[in-house]
Amino acid sequence: MTIRPILNPNERIDQLATNDVKIIQSRDVFSYSIDAVLLSRFPNIPKRGQIVDLCAGNGAVGLFASSSTTATILEVELQERLADMARRSVALNDLGEQVKVIHDDLANTLRHVKPSSTDLIFCNPPYFKLDEKSRVNESEHYLLARHELATNLDMICKVSQQLLKTNGHLAMVHRPDRFFEIIETMKKYHLVPKRIQFVYPKADRDANILLIDAIKDGKPGGEKFLPPLIIHKLDGSYTDEVHHIYYG
Repeated sequence: MTIRPILNPNERIDQLATNDVKIIQSRDVFSYSIDAVLLSRFPNIPKRGQIVDLCAGNGAVGLFASSSTTATILEVELQERLADMARRSVALNDLGEQVKVIHDDLANTLRHVKPSSTDLIFCNPPYFKLDEKSRVNESEHYLLARHELATNLDMICKVSQQLLKTNGHLAMVHRPDRFFEIIETMKKYHLVPKRIQFVYPKADRDANILLIDAIKDGKPGGEKFLPPLIIHKLDGSYTDEVHHIYYG
């Protein structure tokens, strides 16, 4: 019988209608959103081997992906509170044999994971550079999750290149306005972008989410720009594709 982990104050349990996985969340820290849901479904997930989720937060992406594979999933998260929430979510879902949480700086991942051992990396990184326009009055939890304070795009790609096997994949969700910088940084570390999709809040709005899948030491060329994904109809309801993702 599953032993339900104790929830801390201001915590709740969320679950997608299309997924049995339960995630412990809190308004006090950065919670998963549609970015994580889309990322967990974007790449071709290997049936076995090893998956690493960098910038794992409360573990949502790796936990969502767990139902599609028998691969070992390693969740790497810097913030102690989020790592603790991820561990309790792992226990809540009886996934302790498959999913492990590593509480450490992303830059130290090679202390825990062998180089060239990973088939797929997920990453939902901080989107924003830290500058004078940053909302530095945010809580520390939100500041670290949203801004490149503890890590950055270059470090993520460097560590990914070290962790991945040849022909292993890095699947990332990010902001469209950093698209060209992402491409250049990936190629710097021999990560060749292959599948790209832009996500739009509505059909008449600019894209606000970028999904990108790159292959380590992949051959140049053959890039695929997938059809745009629209989240909401003009009346605000989910499009059929997104409704299916959430509700089946």
